[in-house]
Amino acid sequence: MTGFVLVGVGGGIGAMIRYGFGMLVGRVWTMSFPLATLLINILGSLAMGLFIGWLVKAMPAWAPEARLFVAVGLFGGFTTFSSFSLDTITLIERGELVSAGLYVALSVAVSVLGLYLGLLITRGMPA
Repeated sequence: MTGFVLVGVGGGIGAMIRYGFGMLVGRVWTMSFPLATLLINILGSLAMGLFIGWLVKAMPAWAPEARLFVAVGLFGGFTTFSSFSLDTITLIERGELVSAGLYVALSVAVSVLGLYLGLLITRGMPA
């Protein structure tokens, strides 16, 4: 149960930070390009790399709890793209380049297709 609480609290905080950051960027960026989402994905991925690298070196004893709260919860609430980036780099570092490429291609293409399919289904439904 503790893991769920760590992830839930971290996720709530991360989601609030994402919302606030999006509002802040929206005040200065009025064009239609989704700059806030792009920046959130980049910052979240950078933060994930810094955190995991530091965690492995500095805090191995409490790594599981910290990883749940920060990596899964906080960064997951801020952007799941950071988890996607970590998974991709892990595959690359293991030498599984084909799997990494397939993971990236399928994640992007099938996710976009899934969203589009969801829109098509709901747009055909009566209100």
